[in-house]
Amino acid sequence: MQRGEAPCIHAFWQEGQVYQFMNVNKIYPWYFSSGAIVLYLLFIVAPALLGIYYSFTDWNSYSSEKNFIGLEHFRTILAGDPTYLLFIKNTVLFTLITSIAKTVLGLFLALLLVSGVKAANLHRMIIFSPQVLSFLIVGLVFKSLLDPNNGFVNVTLRSLGLDVLAQNWLGSLTWAMPSIMAVDTWKGMGYIMVLFIAGLLAIPRDYYEAASIDGAGFWQKLFRITIPMLMPTITIATVLNITYGLRVFDAVYVLTNGGPGNATDVINTAVYSSFAKGYWGLGSALSTILFVIMAIISFFIIRLMNRKVEY
Repeated sequence: MQRGEAPCIHAFWQEGQVYQFMNVNKIYPWYFSSGAIVLYLLFIVAPALLGIYYSFTDWNSYSSEKNFIGLEHFRTILAGDPTYLLFIKNTVLFTLITSIAKTVLGLFLALLLVSGVKAANLHRMIIFSPQVLSFLIVGLVFKSLLDPNNGFVNVTLRSLGLDVLAQNWLGSLTWAMPSIMAVDTWKGMGYIMVLFIAGLLAIPRDYYEAASIDGAGFWQKLFRITIPMLMPTITIATVLNITYGLRVFDAVYVLTNGGPGNATDVINTAVYSSFAKGYWGLGSALSTILFVIMAIISFFIIRLMNRKVEY
């Protein structure tokens, strides 16, 4: 005990009564996480709750009053204006197709790069590199490549005598959304590939050796060993793909800004447009609908993931 210290306090700490009290009452986890919890509540939960509240009001830039209007915005979105249903449809379609494409291509590339190809690490770096780029840069590059007159894609097709395949990729009602999906898949499949590579490397080689002894071929190993063992990784990749797809904004905004017309608009571009026009209550209602969709899908995916882990 140091000079000047109170004996009772020294004995209290020496016996570890404070530590024991905090440990028994499970105060330590809350003590260390309290700062993060406060920041999360302040900057995430509180704005989200305010957004949900404002979705039931006529909050806008043209009036200083905020009147409670109930479900009026939701009726407008889901039943009153078919344009908003198009935004929801585009969002769901984008999410579904890009999630499947990234998963399939990511798995294919992962299988290829763990099979012993030369310079595998170099190939991994090249395929993953678009993931670290801003979509602003990627979008500007692809807007140039897909230009209907002087873009690299159409120029190459015409030089090969395939003029019939040259399209107005980002200005056509038919090809605008598929083009955005293709660019987004190209950018994001490298990240999913890395997840699958980690999952493949974690599978014990003994399973494949035993299967080879039994005469199993590539497809039998794939569907009987690889995919079942990769189910936790596939679930994680699916969650990431779906949550990103439902929140997509930058890909659409940079490449087409929702055009032509509203053909490629999604929920988040509609939210941006509503806020830009001063209809803040309507934009909040669109955000609330997106939140509900994400919450429902995430709930079922997490339940599926828990079942797979238990199994």
